[in-house]
Amino acid sequence: MGGGECRSNDYGAAAYWDARYSSPSSGAGGAFFDWYQKYPALRPLLRSRLPTSSRILMLGCGNSLLSESMVKDGYEEVVNVDISSVVIEQMREKHMEIPQLTYFQMDVRDMSFFGDETFDCVLDKGTLDAMMCGDDAPRGASKMLAEVTRLLRPGGIYMLITYGAPKERVPLLYQAGCCRKLNYTL
Repeated sequence: MGGGECRSNDYGAAAYWDARYSSPSSGAGGAFFDWYQKYPALRPLLRSRLPTSSRILMLGCGNSLLSESMVKDGYEEVVNVDISSVVIEQMREKHMEIPQLTYFQMDVRDMSFFGDETFDCVLDKGTLDAMMCGDDAPRGASKMLAEVTRLLRPGGIYMLITYGAPKERVPLLYQAGCCRKLNYTL
């Protein structure tokens, strides 16, 4: 797995994720999964940087309960996108009674459905990592980061939760123009 890339699956392909979320052991039938961290562990970081009135875009939401937990904690608008139409339908059905949560089937490399500078925060918990494992890496990751840059309002926050080493991720962020000033914690 050198260079921060992996090739075991095409994590940037809808077919991979549709099959994963259609499997009874991987999300169908009520099993939900949070990559890396659950909300209680992330809450101090999120609450210290994001007012509850922020318009938040959750990249590659999958069937994580992070967005639901954020709304339960007072966040007013979390827009969720995922490449898998299967998981988007599952999550729409699960959260149909929660108007603060919306779900869109979308490829993060092309989010032209949304206008420029429409989000206060783009939250990425493992999506850039998945893009770095896809057949189109690192070009696909660069496309995604260009979209993130376009979608953020002036002063907006791209919150990246990653297993990628800073030496691998920071250059991608600068190349895409995602950051003028970058702070990260190891």
